[in-house]
Amino acid sequence: MRVGLVAGVLALLLAASVVVAIAIGPADLTPGEVWQSFLARLGLAESPLSTVREAIVWELRLPRILTAAAVGAGLALCGAIMQALTRNPLADPYLLGLSSGASVGAVIVIILGAAVALPLAAFAGALAALAATLGLASAFGEITPSRTILAGLAVSSVLGALTSLIIFWSATGDSYREILGWLLGSLAGAHWDAVWIAGGALLVVGVPLLFSAGTLDAFAFGDRQATALGVPVTQVRWILLAATALLTGALVSVSGSIGFVGLILPHAVRAVTGARHRALLPLAALAGALFLVWADTLARSVFDPRELPVGIVTALIGGPVFALLLVRNRRIA
Repeated sequence: MRVGLVAGVLALLLAASVVVAIAIGPADLTPGEVWQSFLARLGLAESPLSTVREAIVWELRLPRILTAAAVGAGLALCGAIMQALTRNPLADPYLLGLSSGASVGAVIVIILGAAVALPLAAFAGALAALAATLGLASAFGEITPSRTILAGLAVSSVLGALTSLIIFWSATGDSYREILGWLLGSLAGAHWDAVWIAGGALLVVGVPLLFSAGTLDAFAFGDRQATALGVPVTQVRWILLAATALLTGALVSVSGSIGFVGLILPHAVRAVTGARHRALLPLAALAGALFLVWADTLARSVFDPRELPVGIVTALIGGPVFALLLVRNRRIA
């Protein structure tokens, strides 16, 4: 009952946040006008907005905010799952080198002047990084949490160096700014195609992951105990790692590298719900969506007309919050 109540409150806050966030910006909009525009699309009212302001709502702000919600939900969900699979409270969706792999793909297409292929290149880079990490982790025997983490760190270091080398060697002119914006994480270019990619990945991969809660609870007791409970540990770990990597790759391909969402939101929600994943996974996803909607709103409005990459905002908020969580829960340290 308590979990359902918290989920209902978060869902209502998320819906209200979407309406309010759309109204925030240089255009003179109010939440009431945005809501009436929604009703008008359903044929239930007359829209009070001009054609230009309708376009601002439906072609600029709504797709950007929906993308932020989908990316935030997906990253937080992947973070909670990664922390359970690796039994490492500092794990996040980028632990397996996914961000570094996506960065290599993104930087290559930006430098080649083929930015239209950026989502596909970033996704392919993330998958290649996953394959390299899991291949390295399994090269010397059964995949274990510690081997997976070390392999991810090795792959991430190599790919990070490769990204720096490509930028140093080839980036010129405006490509520097475009690359920097992507590496810092930004939703400025999010349109409806980004909504379909992030939302579709969340629906196809993220929703089934919610049903892994019971298995993740078994992993919390250790591999031996999980095996005794009937969980085929190695196969399930492969499947869940691959699924989180697929979801992260799709999200990173439209948002760039946004840190701290997958790290801090699971810890913040866990402080309320406890360690049971049946409550943690859906609530972390809702909290992640809510967090990134407002982080992106701050990024585009606080220094208007200048816009910050949202990754800077999440780091500025996430760093102190995570330090506070460390102080309150010394077991994490």
